[in-house]
Amino acid sequence: MAYNASIIEKKWQENWDKDNYFEPKKDFSLKKKYILSMFPYPSGRIHMGHVRNYTIGDALARYYRKIGFNVLHPIGFDSFGMPAENAAIKHKIHPKKWTYDNIAYMQKELFSLGFSFSKKRILATSDPLYTKFEQEFFIKMFEKGLIYTKEANVNWCEHDQTVLANEQVEEGKCWRCGNEVIQKKMPGYYIKITSYANELLKDLEKLKDKWPNQVLTMQENWIGKSEGLEFTLFLDEESVKKVNKKDLQVFTTRADTIYGISYIALSVEHDIVKDLIKNSKLDAKIIDQIKIMQNQSPRERQSNEKEGYFLGIYALHPLTKEKIPIWVANFVLSDYGSGAVMAVPAHDERDFEFAKKYNLEFKEVISSKEKLPFTQKVGKLINSDKFNDLDCNEAREEIIKEFEKNNLGKRVINFKIRDWGVSRQRYWGTPIPMVKCNDCGLVCEKIENLPILLPEDVEITGEGNPLDRHLEWKNCLCSKCGKKATRESDTLDTFFESSWYYARFASDEDTWQNKVFDEKSVNYWLSVDEYIGGIEHAILHLLYARFFQKVLRDLGYLKNDEPFLKLLTQGMVLKDGFKMSKSKGNVVDPDEIIKKYGADTARLFILFAAPPAKELEWNDDALEGAYRFICKLYDRALNVESGNYILKHEELSKEEKYARLKVYEALKKSEEVYNKTYAFNTLIAACMEAINALNQCKNKALEQEAFYIILNILEPIIPHVCFELSDKLFKCKNFKKLEIKEEVFRKDSLVLIVSVNGKKRSEIEVLINTSQDEILNIAKKSVQKWIQDKVIVKEIYIKDKLVNLVIK
Repeated sequence: MAYNASIIEKKWQENWDKDNYFEPKKDFSLKKKYILSMFPYPSGRIHMGHVRNYTIGDALARYYRKIGFNVLHPIGFDSFGMPAENAAIKHKIHPKKWTYDNIAYMQKELFSLGFSFSKKRILATSDPLYTKFEQEFFIKMFEKGLIYTKEANVNWCEHDQTVLANEQVEEGKCWRCGNEVIQKKMPGYYIKITSYANELLKDLEKLKDKWPNQVLTMQENWIGKSEGLEFTLFLDEESVKKVNKKDLQVFTTRADTIYGISYIALSVEHDIVKDLIKNSKLDAKIIDQIKIMQNQSPRERQSNEKEGYFLGIYALHPLTKEKIPIWVANFVLSDYGSGAVMAVPAHDERDFEFAKKYNLEFKEVISSKEKLPFTQKVGKLINSDKFNDLDCNEAREEIIKEFEKNNLGKRVINFKIRDWGVSRQRYWGTPIPMVKCNDCGLVCEKIENLPILLPEDVEITGEGNPLDRHLEWKNCLCSKCGKKATRESDTLDTFFESSWYYARFASDEDTWQNKVFDEKSVNYWLSVDEYIGGIEHAILHLLYARFFQKVLRDLGYLKNDEPFLKLLTQGMVLKDGFKMSKSKGNVVDPDEIIKKYGADTARLFILFAAPPAKELEWNDDALEGAYRFICKLYDRALNVESGNYILKHEELSKEEKYARLKVYEALKKSEEVYNKTYAFNTLIAACMEAINALNQCKNKALEQEAFYIILNILEPIIPHVCFELSDKLFKCKNFKKLEIKEEVFRKDSLVLIVSVNGKKRSEIEVLINTSQDEILNIAKKSVQKWIQDKVIVKEIYIKDKLVNLVIK
């Protein structure tokens, strides 16, 4: 019977459904594995990136389930967000209908690939129940002081009428619509992620050797802890007359270079800069240029060429009292330190570039024979008064002590990470559960009134936030005094939803209606054992999820410090050297592959074409090859005869022992791959090698054992065909943890090198128990033409390695 993927796959997907085969057990005495792949946005169709992510996760889930673990392997949808609103405008369809229609279609696609997701724990972040508990978290965090409101400059997209995170601004443009982003001062809600900055940094140590080093480094750099000196710089008398300030605060991590300051650089948002502009104390052209910089995002400013303007004012050096010119510069961040930096061009790359461009002074204060700028933190101080000849590190400490002793400054710790702005001016998101009352001010909604759901009778036009115009929804009563009030119309950043979904999945679905987390369930399942997703989420999503875990722990909802014990970041799927995208016309439709070859072929190709962490280049020939291998496996397995055949290793021929060895080598490799390396391509190759070796054998007992093992190994990768064949041959009794038989690895013979006067001349194969004399005789016969008519001076035998004959 020829291999028919569509019939086999339909049959087994129905069987698995009927038996609830993939649902986690409620027996918490069992060993557990929580395998989670990052959930998709319901864009309408799955793509090959999804197929790769979920095939990797599914292979791991199936492996652990098969060897006796209680496995939780859920799926859901990150379903709020701007694309639904864009679709609503384009197709004149409600965002909710667009979203849930897409979810239904994508679920069908995902399950057609045989992914072993729990069907009882599927959720979407736009579900009312999810919204209810998310709003509860918001209120609890607000009450704890972790959420506050403030007016601040934000990235604003005029087209989408919404605030964007820095990471959503790409080359000065909105990541969604491509329009220019401007800076706009707006009120908003902010989460104090900075309160956890130190713990977020410190706990990266717990993830070493479990998360990719690249991801740990990216998070470490994003948090950006720096210890240094904060001190006051006083303006000279003339400058005080020009601006409304007497001094400014400066932060530096390089107190050892304090004598090398040649200018001070301020951010474009610094109060002094604003004051000079407001009172027209600068040239009109300079004011215009500064305003252009103010309208650029911080990322854009820093990626641009260094640019700045002298402000016509001076500060006095805190130790020497020299006058230092003050500039405004685009490379200074307003929210790092105090938005003012001391510039030391001789010992800082960025300061050097700026000083060189504007012909500013260089003051070398660290002795070095190298070309400037010398940025290493080594060497002796020069031109630094009483600190001369001190080593850099020692000088740094001594100078900070000097500042503290004379009340000039103090040692401080700064973080690069900023508080998380979560307000979004759009409709399709979780409503922020706050009420604005003329008498009470800003008030939390009552927990018992949750969820606050979106009104459905809205029209999405793309102009502003329709919630602002929906008076019936917006007008409400104050939850504190009962008087007329208005609802907050901002909705939450979608990262808020995706930061805790892993914990909701871990809670028993039977309790979902009544509580956010079932304590017994989450304590058993968390933390996630294996988390799989793209490297593009290395900073924001993973950082926010780590933050949420710690906050929910402190609020009493969860226990652990970290959400994800192990992280696997899969590479992108490319075609013709580029990431697949509709605009490039290089998209491969998973549905078409399933229709033509079957889901198992798609899965096999995805795992065989490249190791998970590497980029995968699409290859039609390799896809055909994957299909041919499954056909060969199917045909070969159908030749295996039923019956109770007894296998005796010692009675096998040399070829049969070799084939059996290859089968058990694949079994050994499976343990290494599923538990450590995830190099599925090497495991598949080992199975192919074993099947090729079996082609030389006709031993019925050996064939039975071999396919008992090979179908076990391949089941997580190509489950449908493995279930079909295992059911026919073994009633699926082979789906369990298999024993590795060491007798297979014991060698009957060994190969020895034979050399003459140190030069390799041949190889011989001898039985393990062959005596040394016999080995020497066999060796001499094998090199007869090199020793003929010669005198053997010495016969050397190095056990199990070589024979060397010395002749003359």
